[in-house]
This record gives sequence, structure tokens and C-alpha cells, in this order.
Amino acid sequence: MSPELLRYAVCLLVAHGALVVLLTRMRLGGAAGAGRLDVGTGLLTCHTTTGTVAVVCWATILLSEAAAEPTGGPLTFVALAAWWAVASLGVLILLRWLPARGRHASPATADAWSSGPLLSVVAHGSVLLDAGVLTWLVATGTL
Repeated sequence: MSPELLRYAVCLLVAHGALVVLLTRMRLGGAAGAGRLDVGTGLLTCHTTTGTVAVVCWATILLSEAAAEPTGGPLTFVALAAWWAVASLGVLILLRWLPARGRHASPATADAWSSGPLLSVVAHGSVLLDAGVLTWLVATGTL
């Protein structure tokens, strides 16, 4: 694969991650969240912040012309750590879809975006896959 095509692919992965973080914020940032329980503002803010850090770091790496070997710098490792953190926080946000049992369990709240967790599972599952691909590209020195 040519280096230019690979760079475009990484740009698409980063844009995908930015879109997932933005849509998660828009979907859950309102008064009533989707799923079984409302997601706390702390978890959502942490997800948005780490996602922003990951996207800004990757954009800096990809747009920097001064870095001939961008995979060796500390910014790359910060970007990977932030990407894995946002993927992990996204999985934690997905836990709100687990069924709650018991007498005091809250009923599922309505969601105008989808009727179930499919949209969230696809989005955050693909962000986990993106994190794995980016880590593999950095580890093998392909990027």
C-alpha cells in the first residue's frame, strides 16, 4: 500500500472517531439520555475530552510536514493512549443498555435516534477497531 493511500486511510479513521465522539455528545448531552439510564455528565465530558485530545493529536501528526517519521514521537503515544481511552469510555457508555432487573430497576428511556443499542454498538465497536488498526500501524512502523 502506498504511503499516500495509507495516510488517507488514517485520515478517514480519525474523521470517523471525531464523528462518533461528536454524535455521542449530541445524543447523550441533552436532558434525557438513551438506554436504561442517563449517562453521567462526568463520563460524557471525559469521553468528549479524550476524544478531542485524540483527534487533535492525530490531526497534528498527519498535518505536520516537519515530522518525517511521525510514529516515533511522544505525540503519537499520547494520541494512541487517548484513542484507547475514548474507546474504553465508549464501551462504558454502552453499558447503559444492559438490562436492569429487580424491583427498583429503571425502565428504558425513549430515544429519537434509534430503537435500540445498534447505532451505539456499531459506532463504538468500530472505534475499538480503529484503535487496534492505528496501534498496529504505529507498532509495525507502517505509518
